[in-house]
Amino acid sequence: MNVKYKMKKLGKHPLIQLLARSKGNPRTLVLIEPLWGIPYNLIAPFATLYMYTQGITDVQIGLILSISMFIQVFFSFFGGILTDKLGRKFTTMLGDFFGWAVACLIWSLSNNFWLFLAAAILNSFEQINQTAWYCLLIEDAEPEDLVGLYTWVNIGGLIAVFFAPLSGLFINSYSVVPVLRVLYLVFSVTMVLKTLITFRFCRETGQGKIRRAETRKVSILHMLAEYRHLIPRVLKDKGVMKAVAVSVILYITNMVSTNFFSLYVTQRLGISDQYLALFPILNAAVMLLFMVVIQPRMNSVKFRLPLWCGLTLYALAVSVLIFALVGHLAFVILYVFVWAAGGALVTPRKDALIQLNINPQERARINALIMASTIALSSPFGYFAGWLSSRDRRLPFVFVVVLFLTAMVIVGQIREPKLGQESNDREKE
Repeated sequence: MNVKYKMKKLGKHPLIQLLARSKGNPRTLVLIEPLWGIPYNLIAPFATLYMYTQGITDVQIGLILSISMFIQVFFSFFGGILTDKLGRKFTTMLGDFFGWAVACLIWSLSNNFWLFLAAAILNSFEQINQTAWYCLLIEDAEPEDLVGLYTWVNIGGLIAVFFAPLSGLFINSYSVVPVLRVLYLVFSVTMVLKTLITFRFCRETGQGKIRRAETRKVSILHMLAEYRHLIPRVLKDKGVMKAVAVSVILYITNMVSTNFFSLYVTQRLGISDQYLALFPILNAAVMLLFMVVIQPRMNSVKFRLPLWCGLTLYALAVSVLIFALVGHLAFVILYVFVWAAGGALVTPRKDALIQLNINPQERARINALIMASTIALSSPFGYFAGWLSSRDRRLPFVFVVVLFLTAMVIVGQIREPKLGQESNDREKE
């Protein structure tokens, strides 16, 4: 009886109800996210170490980041045009195949700077499908469901993190390089499978069909020229610009934390490599707890407050890492716990914030423009973070704290989004 009661109560959970009433693209994309999430999280804690172990220096790692981000700007800029002309579904498939399946195949063979750079550049192709994927996920969904849908996407990725210890166990037995080569090969296969499932079970969105028909006889050059009218409109929209500023800051902080955390805790704090796979699990467990238990209770809370609180937690977490004592694992665990709590509040709202502030009729091109701008503005910081790390491994994280404090100021000036209304009907700043 107690089990039946718990199951009935679980069925009434807002996230379960959202997934139950969602059909088509949102449900399919949420359910297949682990095909990307599982191999990604098996690899992510060791990706930088994989390069470093094969002789790639801190500065070279930062250089690869900056060069690949420069290429990503190019792909992101054209992502909106291709999404409109080829459709949301086909463009998503294109990016998954070339940006992940083929790139991971090259990563599995990489053993020098140039191969790692080639793989990173090819992975930049994935930026083409980012715009298409967002459109495919949300265009036929209700605006008030956006935070819930993004929460589900994050949950799918977080569940995949629990597979991370497998890579740690293998690395402990066989070392980083051979294990990562196999994992990258597995990643390539799962992304081919993800592409095939998208082809079979997803459908083009209503807005996607409209834009594809409208742009069928319009040349790419003409569509590119139309940006001269679109860009000024975006620049004049204060709501969009503030959302973009927050997005840029979070992109930079995530890039720095992802790429230099493993080096920091192993090379400066003296933590064993075998613990690297455990940190993502703790992060995922805490984020899941917050997303499933606490997040639904915040639906009645103003949109900005959880975002601001999450940024505060981010800054506190990084401060703990900066002042951590060498050899003390407890400091790193505390960092991961506080960072995860901040991420549970920030991540879904950051993604929804942009979508709630843009015109639905121009979603593809505006998303592409925002993504290209985000990467372009962030690209110099890959090299800059590498340079800081080569001087003192604490400095990239000091820089991250400053960025989080800046984001908190910006969020404090953002007007509450109008949920349930179309973006073009929202109040202008």
